[in-house]
Parts: sequence; structure tokens; C-alpha cells
Amino acid sequence: MRQPEPAIDTSPSIGDEVKTTTCYMCACRCGIKVWLNDGQIRYIQGNPDHPVNQGVLCAKGSAGIMQHYSPARLDKPLLRVGERGSGEFREIEWDEALDIATSWLKPIRERNPDELAFFTGRDQSQALTGWWAQQFGTVNYAAHGGFCSVNMAAAGLYTVGGSFWEFGEPDWDHTQYLMLWGVAEDHDSNPIKLGLGKLKARGAKIVAVNPVRSGYGAIADEWIGIRPGTDGLFAFALIHELLNADRIDLDYLVRYTNAHWLVIDDPGGAEDGLFARDLEGHPLCAIDSHRFARANDTGIAPRVVGEYTLRDGRRAVPAFHLVAQRYLDPQYAPDAVSERCGIPADTIRRIARELAEAAFDRAFKLPIAWTDAWGREHDSMQGRPVSMHAMRGISAHSNGFHTCRALHVLQMLLGAVDAPGSFRYQPPFPKPLPPPNRPGKARQANGVLDAAPLGFVHGPEDLVVDEAGAPRRIDHAFSWAYPLSAHGMMHTVIRNAWAGDPYPIDTLMMFMANMSWNSSMNTAQTIAWLTDKRDDGEYRIPRIIYADAYASEMVAYADLVLPDTTYLERFDAISLLDRPISDADGAADAIRHPVLDPAKQREGRDVRGFQSVLIDLGARVGLPGLTNEDGSPKFRDYADYIVRHERAPGVGLLAGWRGAHGEVEAKGQPNPQQLQRYIDNGGFWRSEVPEDARYFKMANRGYLDWAQKMGFLGHADPIVLQLYSETIQKFRLAAQGHGAVQPPDEHRERVATYFDPLPTWYEPFEGAQTTREGFPLSAVTQRPMFMYHAWGSQNAWLRQIATRNWLYLHPDTAARHGIRDEDWIEVTSHHGTITVQAKFAANVQPDTVWTWNAIGKRRGAWKLGKDAPEGREGFLLNHLISDITPRGDYANADPVTGQAAWFDLRVRIARSAPKDGAVRESSPQFAPLAMGEADDAPLRYGAQFRAKREGTSS
Repeated sequence: MRQPEPAIDTSPSIGDEVKTTTCYMCACRCGIKVWLNDGQIRYIQGNPDHPVNQGVLCAKGSAGIMQHYSPARLDKPLLRVGERGSGEFREIEWDEALDIATSWLKPIRERNPDELAFFTGRDQSQALTGWWAQQFGTVNYAAHGGFCSVNMAAAGLYTVGGSFWEFGEPDWDHTQYLMLWGVAEDHDSNPIKLGLGKLKARGAKIVAVNPVRSGYGAIADEWIGIRPGTDGLFAFALIHELLNADRIDLDYLVRYTNAHWLVIDDPGGAEDGLFARDLEGHPLCAIDSHRFARANDTGIAPRVVGEYTLRDGRRAVPAFHLVAQRYLDPQYAPDAVSERCGIPADTIRRIARELAEAAFDRAFKLPIAWTDAWGREHDSMQGRPVSMHAMRGISAHSNGFHTCRALHVLQMLLGAVDAPGSFRYQPPFPKPLPPPNRPGKARQANGVLDAAPLGFVHGPEDLVVDEAGAPRRIDHAFSWAYPLSAHGMMHTVIRNAWAGDPYPIDTLMMFMANMSWNSSMNTAQTIAWLTDKRDDGEYRIPRIIYADAYASEMVAYADLVLPDTTYLERFDAISLLDRPISDADGAADAIRHPVLDPAKQREGRDVRGFQSVLIDLGARVGLPGLTNEDGSPKFRDYADYIVRHERAPGVGLLAGWRGAHGEVEAKGQPNPQQLQRYIDNGGFWRSEVPEDARYFKMANRGYLDWAQKMGFLGHADPIVLQLYSETIQKFRLAAQGHGAVQPPDEHRERVATYFDPLPTWYEPFEGAQTTREGFPLSAVTQRPMFMYHAWGSQNAWLRQIATRNWLYLHPDTAARHGIRDEDWIEVTSHHGTITVQAKFAANVQPDTVWTWNAIGKRRGAWKLGKDAPEGREGFLLNHLISDITPRGDYANADPVTGQAAWFDLRVRIARSAPKDGAVRESSPQFAPLAMGEADDAPLRYGAQFRAKREGTSS
């Protein structure tokens, strides 16, 4: 007799409830569906209705469950009771924590707001934090971008009015040739994966330019293993070849760029290098040798080369003439740059031919009628199916600003900015060049700063300096040393606060910025600065307030710790005013909302979202924008602020469902039910760009009118792309002694050298100021795809992929240095030495070594066990990177924007002598932090769920 088959539920329900929200495991901000069972997370999946990821979810996003249940979560506010760095705290209640913070901040606000330095990490809420700093009145505010990608953002916003990553994307549906520059396991990962899948499916070519082949580069059709810091030279060689072959889009250049604008050629004159203009300020172009016209007139055929004599007798040449003159110079020929870049000259010539063939021989037209900004009607849209995407690999160098600009010039010459098939703007971009918001520097009568602390400098008069030209900000941003530092300079704050340069501060307040470990150069010295005391026994940085959700290395150096929630326990606004999630065909924003109640997650746990804490503190301090006329708080919490705050009449943090009943979008009065409308819609809002407005946004009447209506632009004037930057030339003129605002003598040569109105190339500072013989190798880091921006080294699932890192080097490089696979080696820079374990890898340019960043942890942090591989064998290259240049005269940063030059690092390597009987571990090692080791909370949680499902007890 046959036994009956057991009744097995092969598809058990994974939860009793599902909620949609936005992921926070990296900067991609995908839509997710969170499955709950009895109020606990069971599963996270992608939301197929979300415009960012369309249901795709990566390992990081899926592992968000373990991020929430991490043993490293902080439970209560902490007040330091031991020495800084000891990890000795006592738990306090929120009332006491907020009273202490208020007692520190209120006197500063009354005395001198600049004594507060407020710097935030990857918080994704800069629309709030920057506005809060403005209300406080401090110029000393900045965010993560200064040590991540400001070169990328600033170069784009000063050149084409947008930029790669969050401001634009390749035309995934039409491009036939994609170049990835310095892109690894990068930001915006799921949309990029979706796009790369489209390209692979239809046979488009993908070329990856990077010293290391991994991530997206691993599926590229061609990998160009370039030497770090030479991408600009490679781009110039491509431009050289295109100009030589006359394979450029002159029609595009005249229509949409300043190629034909006349540049005054008057060496020594006060207007040398500025545009020739008529009496009303309109730029001029040449029609022939004697006739001139306004450059933005229609129905003219302007000259783009030649020398012309203006009516006042001065000479002038078109901007394109200067472009051709510079990049046709033999110094930029493929044979001249090949050795320095590490790329065969024939390869450079072939890539240039392939770009031209894709752009011109495979050109196409979309049958979409549209009207340009000057009223001309077109029956189609001319396509140029060449796209580029770039990121931190080219940005994090001391020559990164000009390298990023070089890529944009290359795109413009091909007619490949916002044309079908090319790089495309994502709303609210493009913006005017430069964007209109300048950095705040003066306080009003009520103490509020006259503008947000971060912005875009239009000329020397916008710098935040005193009458003598000295910096007024603690990070020296917007000074003559780093004039266009649009994101601030977080990497300089701790040294300058310790040194009292340009003045002592009272309180350093930081949020999610692990500045005592992997977010700082010169890590050991940074730790020393955080703990150093004056002769009277007081700390040189008097007070440190730090907010984080986890027991990171930085927590140990705070005097007051404010515990944040996890991303599944709070409201957040992913705002168009901040870091948008739009795509090229539509504007979008989103929210996070509490899918879990923090009070019910762990007994005794009492945490609050930092944004709500910041609003509470602002009201307690009495900041104008956060209090009513009677002194009462204006907002209940961050959720209330998201709904009711207006940055301008009708403009708030969220664009969807505005108006009294949610009947309007983008601009309208606050809607009390706005957050619920987002929740009901899956946590996001999206508005389609009209079909005839989706390309040539900088000069498309349909887009410009739509963007003005939506509040993205203050006017609907066309945006002219800048081959040649007059803004940058203004600084060079100031350095040459012209104008009312000039640099101090010690900065004149620097400004005159690096403020070139055309992109230029120079050796990265560390390579130029050391010897190639002494330090023959470049050393770079990158985050692994499974931890990119994920803060994931305490995540139980992600740790199973990797719990330590190695220094990867090419086998040929190892052979030259007598190193065997898995040898322990010493890695030395001009700044210091570390001991690490080597691993052979052929996916690296032979003159470069590399490692995964931020896997190495300090013992005692993140609730990792005392023998966790992250602390014993993991390491940071940060210990080798000086925060100042080898000469010691400036920050280790780009001289234009101040971006941290992480990837300029030069090293030498040698085998490390074995230690008899000793267990090998990386060095340097620091004393373990006394913040407790891991408990088994995630394991207990899993067992409890299984027991509940199976009807047993545990």
C-alpha cells in the first residue's frame, strides 16, 4: 500500500503585510517592498512599479534586513565619561541629550554662529541640513561631495549645466557606443545595470577606461587599463584626432555652445580672455572680417576660426579657434601621450575613429517635431549615438576638475550632449551656467545667513574671504586656495579645527561621517587631532556632537552621541531640491516612511531620526525658520517639515500632490495629506517630460517652458554650453592684477596656473612632488559592488561575501618586486607605511595596485567580534594618504574645487620579513575601542521566527 505524500506548503507566505518605501543601502535610492510578519522584517524585494529600479534589487538592497537588525545599532543617547577615543559613555535620556546640545549651541548662535562647524556625510537630506545651517547663520557647513565627486559636479555645472550620475544618464535606448570613464561598482547601480543590459542585447559597444577591471568594466567589450590621473591626456588625444580628421559637429557647436563667441585677445589687458560684448552686454560673433553680430541671433553664419579686429581696435578670436589651437598641438597627439597614459597610440587612434563612426556614420533621426528656444521649428531630432558616463575614478585627482571638463568638451565636439543616443539631462537639469545660487557669506539682522552656505561662485567677488583675502570658512572652501568648492571640503575640517585655522571653533557637529576612520586621509593623525589637548588640559576641538545609527569608529570620539534610526524607521524626502532620482524622460522624487516602529524593535532602545532631532534643536535654539513668532516650534518633526516647509512660495521638498487637495504638481500650497498620497503610490511621484521636450533640453522651447512651470528654472532662456569658460578666466585675470577683488600674493601663481578657461592637464600633485623612482606605483581603492555606499561591513549577509581585503597587484608587477601570491608586504608612500597581504590579479594596470575600500575596520567598532577578519587582516590605504600635499603648502586636493585627491597616491612595495611564530596581521593596528562586541541578536531573531512559524518555542 503506497504511503500518502505529505502535505507540504511549497510556497509559504513570507509575511502578513507588505509596505513600499525607498532603499537606503546605497545612493541609488531604489523602490523596495518590505515584507513584514508580526511587525518584524522577513524579506525585502524590488518594487516593479518604481521608476528608478523597476523591480531590480541588488545584494545590498536585499541585505537591508540585516542592516536594520545589525548588532551595531545604537540604542540610547550617549554622554562621554572617559577620554575621547576610549569608548567610555553613559546612556542618557533624550531630554538630557537635547538640553546638553542646546546649552552648547545656543550661546554659539548668540555669540558667533561660525563657531559651529556642521558637516554631514551621505545623509541624502542636504535640502534640510544646508537650510538649517543657513538658519543657524554659520558659513561652516558642508556635505559628503567635497571628498567624493565635486569635481564631477562642478565641472559639469560650469560646462554643460548638468553632470554625470545624478544629473544625467546615457540614452540607453539609442546609444551605439558607450565609454565608461573611472566607473567601477558605482552610484546609481541598478539603473546602470538595466541600461547595460539593453546595450548588450542589441550589440552596442561598451568601452571601460579604468586602471582596474571589475564591476561594469568586467562586461565591457573593451577594457582600457589607463594609468591613474591621465584620463585628461587620453581625452585630449581623442580630441586631437577628431579635430585633425575634421570629424566634429560644427552645426551643433554653433547652435548650442559658445564656440563662435569672440574672445578678446589683449594680453595684459583687464578684459583679456573675456567675451567681446555689445553695449547691452550681449556676446558677439564674427560674420566676416569686418561685420559682427550678436552671437545668439538666428539666421547668421558665424565664423568659428580666424582673427578679427573689434571696433575698438582690440583683437578677438572665436572660442572654437582657441580649442583647435590648443588641442591640435603635437603635445596632445596619440604618440605624445601614449607612454604617460599606458595606452598604445594605435589604440587611441582607433578609439577616436570608432567614436566618429558611431556619432556620424551611424547617425539617425527621431521623427519628433519640436521647437527650439529661438522659435525655429524642426521636424525631427538629430541623433548622435555616442554616450559617456564617468564617476569618481577620474574625479578624485588633483587634476580632476579639468579632466571632467575635458570629457564634456569631447562630448560637445561630437554633438553628443542631450542629443538622441548621447548623454541626457535628468530634470531639474540642465541649469544656467553657472547655477544662480551663490554661497552665503553675510548674516541678516536676525542672524540668518543671506544664502545657503554652499553654492556656485560666479566670480572673485563671490568668494567667502575677509578683506585681506583670507578664508572665512573653517574648511577653507570658497577661498583663493579652492575657489569653486561647491560642496565644501569635509576632508580639511578636522585639521583646521584642531589648528584653529582661520579661527578656533567651539563645536563640531557631524552626521554619518566616519571621519576617524575610512572617511579621512591621514587617519592616525586625524585621530590624534580629535584627542589632542591644549596646555590647560582642554581639548583643542572643545566639543563634538555626532549622530549615527551604528557604533562606527567615529562614535568613540564624540562627546555627545545622538542615536539615529535605521532607514526603515523614519521619514525621509528624496527631493528635487537635493539629490534627484529623475530619469531623462521624467521628473521624480520619493519618500521613506516608517515601516517599523523604533520603540518596538528592541527592548530599551530609544532612537530618533536625526532630521527630526535637528528640527527640535533648531526650535530649542530659537532659529527663525524653525520657530513661530511666540517662540514655539514651527514644525512637529521632520515629517511635518517635509509637508509644510516652503523654500519659495509653492515650492517644498516634495513636488507631488501639492495644493490643498493634492490637485497640482511641482508648485502649489502644502497639502496636509501629501505624505499619505506618496505612501499610497508606492512611495514616489513622477511626472513625464512632454515627448517633444525630451532632447536638446538646453535649447528646447517645450522643455524650457515646462521646466520653468515646474519651478526647475527661474526663466525659460536657452542655456549655452561652455566650451570656453569666462567664469574661470575671471579668476585668472584677478591673479594677474585686474579687478576689485584679487588674491593674496601667495595664491596668485596658483590661481593663474590652474584657472585655465579651457581644460588642461597637469601631473597630479603627489606624482609631481615626489619621484617616480622612489614611488613607482599608483595605488587606488574602490568599493565592492556589494558594499558600495552600503555601510555594510557590519552586515551579516554582506560579510559572508568578504570579511577582509587584500592588496591586488598584477603578477608581472609582483615578479618585478620578488613578491609571491599571498605574501605579506610593506606598502610605503611619502607619508607612511602599512603592512598588508598581497594577492595576484590580472585585472589591474601593471603600474597600479588596488584594494577594496572600507572593509578594514578598527577592532571594537561596529560590534564586530574581537577576532573579526575586518580588524585583524583588513586594512585601509587611508593611512598612507596625507591630507596635505608632499610640499605641505595646500590640502591634498584639486586646486579649483578642493575635491580630495584620494587617487593621487604613489607607493612602493616590498616583501615584509616574516615574524617567527607570530600570527600575521595588518598594520598599523590601533587599541581596540571599548564599545562592546557582537551579540547574537540576528541569530536569535531568525530562530524566533522559525519557531513561531513551526508552532514551537525557542
